[in-house]
Amino acid sequence: MEFAEHLQVLSKKAIQIGASLETEEATKNALVMPFLHSVLGYDVFDPGEVVPEFTADTATKKGEKVDYAILKDGAVQILIECKRFGEKLALKHAGQLFRYFSVTNARIAILTNGHEYQLFTDLDAPNKMDEKPFLVLDLLSIDEHLVPEVKKLTKQAFDVESVVGAAGELKYLSAIKRLLDKQFQEPEEELVKFLASHVYDGVLSPKVKQQFTVIVKKALKQFLSDSVNDRLKNALTSQDTDDSTLIASSAELVVPQEDDKDSKIETTQEEIDGYNVVKAILRAQFEVGRIVARDTQSYFGVLLDDNNRKPLCRLHFNGKSTKYVGLFDEDKNETVVAPTKTDSLTRHFKSSILSR
Repeated sequence: MEFAEHLQVLSKKAIQIGASLETEEATKNALVMPFLHSVLGYDVFDPGEVVPEFTADTATKKGEKVDYAILKDGAVQILIECKRFGEKLALKHAGQLFRYFSVTNARIAILTNGHEYQLFTDLDAPNKMDEKPFLVLDLLSIDEHLVPEVKKLTKQAFDVESVVGAAGELKYLSAIKRLLDKQFQEPEEELVKFLASHVYDGVLSPKVKQQFTVIVKKALKQFLSDSVNDRLKNALTSQDTDDSTLIASSAELVVPQEDDKDSKIETTQEEIDGYNVVKAILRAQFEVGRIVARDTQSYFGVLLDDNNRKPLCRLHFNGKSTKYVGLFDEDKNETVVAPTKTDSLTRHFKSSILSR
């Protein structure tokens, strides 16, 4: 399998078993070691590559251990500290990493709870671990943009200078994305004033600023909505799209394990087209590999993580005259809507699924 496929396999495993991992040791065995071995390609059974319970005494601490150290040519390259699955990671958990960072050759440190991997280096001061990670990978919701950067940590591709060289941009890129997300949810006064000053000629009195706070919040959400719409339209109308796209999409479907001759289930082209629309819309919120289709005799279902308890929607396209889409609320209650064209389907999805 390719690197991204190994990452997706471990992601699904984390989603499926994460809740059952109640200790740090269980987390290490079930998720962290597979991450090091299957994803990054290191031999966890070779102490020349991966050293568990790594000890390097410092001037202030004796006998403290870091959960894992990854070696290359006999020198420590990556330090890893683990916590229990789901435990919220904080700087207080990284004490050993801070101390060991300065007494080893390591330029990369990882703090993880099995699904979230926070990567640190020494951008702010040489040989001193930064307080903020330059990259955060979450197996429960993989950011596709980070996959090539994580791949640089693999045994085959590891080049510490390449990783550290990209760390500065990644650190600030991630920070800006988090800031933008915050602004979309609740725009700060400075942003409201900046935008209002470019479109409003009057005095920005407290009352006017209050009005513009509401306007800016709506404008940001509509801008995001329009961006998703444009992305969807491009996906559906691109001149480069051909039949191979639809064939690839249909290959992703989860079909019943039955003899085709006996099965009464028929996946239509209309259902495949609808599935493509659904994926295009939901890419804004979910990693596309988590969106899975399952056709049945009565409806075409779309699930999150291939889990019946996580329905996203149902396409009821088998009727000759009436065709409609079933959407679910937080209590898994299905509400049917009858979109007559793509933009209507998009609007219904955004108001239901993306608002959850």
